[in-house]
Amino acid sequence: MIIVDDCIVSEHVADKCFACDLCKCKGECCVEGDAGAPLEESEVAVLERILPEVKPYMTPEGVAVVEREGVATEDQNGDLVTPLVNNRECAYVVWQDGLALCAIERAWRDGKIDFMKPISCHLYPIRVDDYGEFKSLNYHEWDVCRCAVAKGRETGVPLYIYLKEPLIRKFGSEWYEELVACCEEFVRNNNR
Repeated sequence: MIIVDDCIVSEHVADKCFACDLCKCKGECCVEGDAGAPLEESEVAVLERILPEVKPYMTPEGVAVVEREGVATEDQNGDLVTPLVNNRECAYVVWQDGLALCAIERAWRDGKIDFMKPISCHLYPIRVDDYGEFKSLNYHEWDVCRCAVAKGRETGVPLYIYLKEPLIRKFGSEWYEELVACCEEFVRNNNR
């Protein structure tokens, strides 16, 4: 176990290698699963604010679902998630050349909005659980990402390095620097 401030970090964040391989997985993580992407409460207001700029990037089916259900819904546990089209793909998925891409991220890349995408999507395959006094960061292992695990092994990039940008976005630079030091120490101690 790795502890950084009020966060309990799974050892897998330090010792697992990962690198998305979109050409192979086709963005399946945005299509498969039993619920939409987890959302933070503060992200709902952001999604409502940016929706007019994101809609032109969305599929007609995605727009219809968001107009009917809202920018967020609740999953079976009562947690906020993105709505789904046909109980399958995220309402914000847009298809390009057989790849599932994010309409929110495309609008951001085009400079239309100031929000990249939900932090849970940016951090994936790390999932953050908030327990009030502390948070836990866990590696979510899923079959749809086996090509990312293989590519990660080839490149040798550990998860905490691969996800540097979203980890800093979520927790800040100082927190990230402490995470790096803890992960490096963990790896050193376990390679003796």
